[in-house]
Amino acid sequence: MILNENLWKVMFKLSWPAVIAMILYGLNTVADVIFVGRFVGETALAGVSLAYPLTQITLGLGSLVGVGAGSALSIAIGANDYDTQKKLLGNANYLNILFALIFTLIGTVFATGLVKMMGGSGEELIFGVNYFRVTVYGAFFWIAGLAGNMIVRAEGKMKSAAVMMGIGLIVNIIANYILIVILDLGVEGAAIGTNIGMIVYTITSLVYFSRKKASFEARPFSINRDKKIIKAIISMGIPSFIMTIMCLIQAIVVLNAITNFGTTSDIAFYGLTYRVFTFMLTPIFGLMRALQPVIGINFGATKYNRVIRSFKVFAIGGALIMLPLWLVMMLSPKMILNLMLPGNNFVFREIMNFRIYMALLPILPIIFMAMTFFPAINKGKQASIMGIARQLLFYVPVMMIMPRFFGIKWVYIGSFLIDLIITLWAAIIVGMEFKVLKGSNEKLNFDMGEN
Repeated sequence: MILNENLWKVMFKLSWPAVIAMILYGLNTVADVIFVGRFVGETALAGVSLAYPLTQITLGLGSLVGVGAGSALSIAIGANDYDTQKKLLGNANYLNILFALIFTLIGTVFATGLVKMMGGSGEELIFGVNYFRVTVYGAFFWIAGLAGNMIVRAEGKMKSAAVMMGIGLIVNIIANYILIVILDLGVEGAAIGTNIGMIVYTITSLVYFSRKKASFEARPFSINRDKKIIKAIISMGIPSFIMTIMCLIQAIVVLNAITNFGTTSDIAFYGLTYRVFTFMLTPIFGLMRALQPVIGINFGATKYNRVIRSFKVFAIGGALIMLPLWLVMMLSPKMILNLMLPGNNFVFREIMNFRIYMALLPILPIIFMAMTFFPAINKGKQASIMGIARQLLFYVPVMMIMPRFFGIKWVYIGSFLIDLIITLWAAIIVGMEFKVLKGSNEKLNFDMGEN
């Protein structure tokens, strides 16, 4: 199907389970905010908002292993490389354990300092540290659960991956309700609930591989250290991790700017806005997961024109999926925001900031498809450079300078302008790579004709 069927049909068949799964994931992150905002309070919500970017490091590590191993698997499937397929899970397990041990050690020892780095102080710091420290204890399951699910997606089995994710996220939401609403465990309850969901998430992947459901020879409990495979996993997965670290750097400068020049309410409002923004992108994250095997398998099979068409179909599809929900949100922002902070009288300035932050969402699929496209053709460097430049060249100076002189509104205006520049950049470098692929395809056709 991936190699031969109509690409719009391929996108639909592979994407809808992944899109649903990622929407469930997005609803879960929004649900955390709803529970904390409604049942713990605005200060607790501000504390969780400060700690939340730190928790994403584990998901970044999971993405590193999952995207890297998934890309290696897709290429190996396309090229009929059975040796790599057989050894893949053992090497992924080795990296999962290594990364989890390192993160758990650092997170446990330096939890307070890390949340302070995000701009935390007073009660906000206490809430943030309590939330973050509990999530650290579940680091292995955050990393292994996501990595395993991404490998399943890399096979093209999006429905199986979606079911696994859905089970974990439903458990997470139920646990949050019990721990926060019934047992009144506050932000610690939110973190424990997420850890429980991730444990279930990891177990579902292990069950899938153990029952030989995979399309390759899977050894889910093996641990291997093959330097060539590990190098390939890290090389193709590092852009995803760099994106996470760059988002963390963005969060550091943004949250410190808001802390220095705003109030607790400003921190809480940015936390709400950021969560809604992330939720709006979740369908795109689903399309990214579906695009990866389509690009990787067709690239491995040297179908370069189909690789190009795949990118275009998925980018356009992403915009079309996002557009209706984006229009509703832009027309009725108060309805969305009041779900998380009920009864709050959001002022005109806040509503305008919200709309500015969300304005470019329909064209952002270009950036995210590019971040999938380059690693899937074993050219992760381009995606890494783009991800690093977005934060270091743009976000850091803009957020350190503009809010100081022109106020908190420049957190939102600056984000809009930066994403506009990066979208144009992504379109240009993808177009240049298309020319390279077309040239390779013409040479391949010529050589076949000669033979």
